[in-house]
Amino acid sequence: MTKYKRNNSLFVNVSESELCDICGLPKPELCICEEIAKEEQIVRVIMETRKWGKKYTVITGIDPHEVDLSALAKKLKTKFACGGTAKEGRIELQGDHRHKVKELLAKFGYPTDNIEVQF
Repeated sequence: MTKYKRNNSLFVNVSESELCDICGLPKPELCICEEIAKEEQIVRVIMETRKWGKKYTVITGIDPHEVDLSALAKKLKTKFACGGTAKEGRIELQGDHRHKVKELLAKFGYPTDNIEVQF
């Protein structure tokens, strides 16, 4: 079934694959599912130590079904110039970045009230 959306006073053809499965709105422009998911989650930021005293920052509490963890991890790794990974529903960043993560997650749309940083 073909649907139409209004774009700059013209109606443009939108295929079913471009619509969000949850809200039914066009994905890139109007979909608000990810913003709603960000507001409902409690994000925890802690620091752990690996062998030989290597520190790494762990970010948990982000639902991997609603937010793309690998894309978020890539943005964080680029911003902090460090290595890291997204696995098992958590993001691990090499080094101690606890003091910077809260500010950056707030810029990405997470409410600061829902971000807990353990020092």
